[in-house]
Amino acid sequence: MNILAIESSCDETAVAIVRDGRKVLTDCIASQVALHREYGGVVPEIASRKHIEAIYSLADAALAESKLTRREIDAIAVTYAPGLIGAVLVGVNFAKAAALAMDVPLIPVHHIRGHIAANYLAFPELEPPFLCLVVSGGHTMIVEVKDYTVMRILGTTLDDAAGECFDKVARVLGMPYPGGAALDRCSQGADSTKYALPRSKPGANPYDMSFSGLKTAAINCIHHAEQVGERMDIPALCASFSAAVSDTLVPRVEMALRETGLKKVAIAGGVAANSRIRTALLACAQSCGASVYLPPLKLCGDNGAMIGSQAYYEYLAGHTADMTLNAYATKSLLGEAL
Repeated sequence: MNILAIESSCDETAVAIVRDGRKVLTDCIASQVALHREYGGVVPEIASRKHIEAIYSLADAALAESKLTRREIDAIAVTYAPGLIGAVLVGVNFAKAAALAMDVPLIPVHHIRGHIAANYLAFPELEPPFLCLVVSGGHTMIVEVKDYTVMRILGTTLDDAAGECFDKVARVLGMPYPGGAALDRCSQGADSTKYALPRSKPGANPYDMSFSGLKTAAINCIHHAEQVGERMDIPALCASFSAAVSDTLVPRVEMALRETGLKKVAIAGGVAANSRIRTALLACAQSCGASVYLPPLKLCGDNGAMIGSQAYYEYLAGHTADMTLNAYATKSLLGEAL
């Protein structure tokens, strides 16, 4: 089954063609990073306009690269939630028009389900059940993947996402967008114990997390040093901040592995590219006797292939849509695709 998949939830326009949920025939991405770097972050209105400019030619390019004709496309998939609403609407409207014109099924895919599915592309042997740590700019959660379309959220952030905090702290430090990657590079080899930063214990659910206090503590530390004229060890602060995020995430993953008895753990989302978190998760899996799945960096960020992968399993589960499909800025990961 050849699925043409569209992803436009933030600042990457992506169109991919994926066969049977596991084989990527082509994955075309038009990045807006250089454009938004001027503003220090994504400007939603600009992102939406750039999606409109790129999506048609990108779909043509995907077909050309795959050497498939339109008649050989069996379904259209699209990210319908969550994301920047204007950006998501561009993808949804294009997908609806394409599915109608080509007379093929329309498959809506939750963006975070897509991130989890990126692991299926990197590791053809991976099958549910497994545990997945989802860490992105907008979401942070620990998910029990019971089946391809049946999931349970064990814990989530109660406020800010880890990725958002990385980007905000990096921005205060004057690092270029995307800040999380720049902060990770700066932290390499530095003393991660030099600055005492908090680890959250937010509530009754031991799997839940909080990052707003950590973000505030790091920013206050930076501002205090500026106010008193103190020279700050920027690499050490970056390393200390990364360690605090990792120490909030990974012990909860270990607890989940031990309590659920699962022997497979994966990571997904843009922050899955963070070197300290990847190293800590690998050590965690080894201590629990679990297999660990760390997708390549190119599959951690937003891409169309991950949407095409998850779409195949949504289709098998009967989760298709009609022309009333709408876009949503927020939407639960749980339940059916709609």
